[in-house]
Amino acid sequence: MLVNTHSAAVMGLEAVHVTIEVNIARGTMLHMSGLADAAVRESIDRIKAALGNNGFKFPVADITVNMAPADIKKEGSAYDLPLAIGILAANTKVSTEMLNDYMMVGELGLDGRLLPVRGALPIAIMARAQKYKGLIVPSQNVREAAVVNNLQVYGMDSLLDVIKFFNDGPIFEPTVVDTRKEFYEQQTHFDFDFEDVRGQESVKRALEVAAAGGHNLIMIGPPGSGKSMMAKRLPSILPPLSLSESLETTQIHSVAGKLSRETSLISQRPFRSPHHTVSQVALVGGGNNPQPGEISLAHNGVLFLDELPEFSRSVLEVLRQPLEDRTITIARAKYNVMYPCSFMFVASMNPCPCGYYGDPTHHCVCTPGQIQRYMNKISGPLLDRIDIHCEIQAVPFAQLSQLQPGEPSAVIRERVIKARKIQEERFKDQKGIHCNAMMTEKMVHQYAEPDAASLDMLRMAMERLKLSARAYSRILKVARTIADLDGSEKVQSNHIAEAIGYRNLDRGDWSERG
Repeated sequence: MLVNTHSAAVMGLEAVHVTIEVNIARGTMLHMSGLADAAVRESIDRIKAALGNNGFKFPVADITVNMAPADIKKEGSAYDLPLAIGILAANTKVSTEMLNDYMMVGELGLDGRLLPVRGALPIAIMARAQKYKGLIVPSQNVREAAVVNNLQVYGMDSLLDVIKFFNDGPIFEPTVVDTRKEFYEQQTHFDFDFEDVRGQESVKRALEVAAAGGHNLIMIGPPGSGKSMMAKRLPSILPPLSLSESLETTQIHSVAGKLSRETSLISQRPFRSPHHTVSQVALVGGGNNPQPGEISLAHNGVLFLDELPEFSRSVLEVLRQPLEDRTITIARAKYNVMYPCSFMFVASMNPCPCGYYGDPTHHCVCTPGQIQRYMNKISGPLLDRIDIHCEIQAVPFAQLSQLQPGEPSAVIRERVIKARKIQEERFKDQKGIHCNAMMTEKMVHQYAEPDAASLDMLRMAMERLKLSARAYSRILKVARTIADLDGSEKVQSNHIAEAIGYRNLDRGDWSERG
């Protein structure tokens, strides 16, 4: 008897329909075709144990399994459930009446439990696009899949539940998630708030400017000055995710298997902070079975690299192209996938190996050569992609104990949202441009051209401070954002002056200060 069941393969962020054909005839052999990897072939052993522990016998017959299309490699354990149902249906133990209406994914435990799989959300999107009536997933994946409307999504705990579903009719209720309600309820709840940060007003201002324009930022300061503390609070002042951004972000985390059981949609911008021992593959993605890397998991959010010079130079250099293109294409002999990676890049570092160069309260023991070698660990091309350089000093205890709580994140966020709305209106006719940091050189001259007085100030600053040529357009982009925060249509001299102050690492004499 020939039976078809339906599943899916995840390729990058997209799912591809897979038809599992099971044919049982007289004999004793098992044949499997369709580019199944070792994990898929091992599923037969799991299925045998699961059937035996639930009162079913694995058929003694000639079983032929084909997974079509045969030119796409089938990887992982998500095919256990459709394979088991297909074998039972071909052996007349499961009704075939509804098999063509539902798609299934799920890993089987030896006791018949359904275990979670990766990529339930893109599979649900594909199932709806293919006009399937419903999707059956492990209960741990049901909330992420149920955000897709116009599709019945059933979360099952065991193989027996799925057998009952097909044999006894719709005795289970599909899971329904009020996507919009949950999404908007969770957008304003943050674990970290700028109200906890006392002092450091200039740094908070730089972070506000970075958030308002989507600019990359680096903080340079001694240990204990609050660099990591403030970076963790950056998502609380970024504009809220739109529903489309949330769905895209959730899809990436679903493919990577990073969603918790309670999560349906990611409602807050992600914040990723990998350790400095991270590998190139872990950062950008890839591997034997391609998975999104940290830069894609930070999509629509923040990628924070603490102690930047401690990262391997080869790891840092792979960031250059993603920072520019906001996508990463991973090409290998066996696959070619593209992941989105539009993120704010935020980094922190000490000013020298000992950490106290320029600190008025500690003596620096580093020589100018050591400081220069330390700074040279960050290449010029990477530094070129960072718009704002912010120096930070530790707040003395005497001031720290007297200062009042800082400005709440909600207040700063309102100003950031207002500035972003100005930019959305400005770039509404520019495809793929959403904020000032994305402006091309042509747009910089169109929207951020300074007046004569501001141009003179910029020329003077570049000559006196020995600013590099690459600082020019960066200053104008940041000045445009500062003007948006002020509600100014034109870029004025005070905006240029503030933007110049955010290019300290471009100064030719930076490492020569006393």
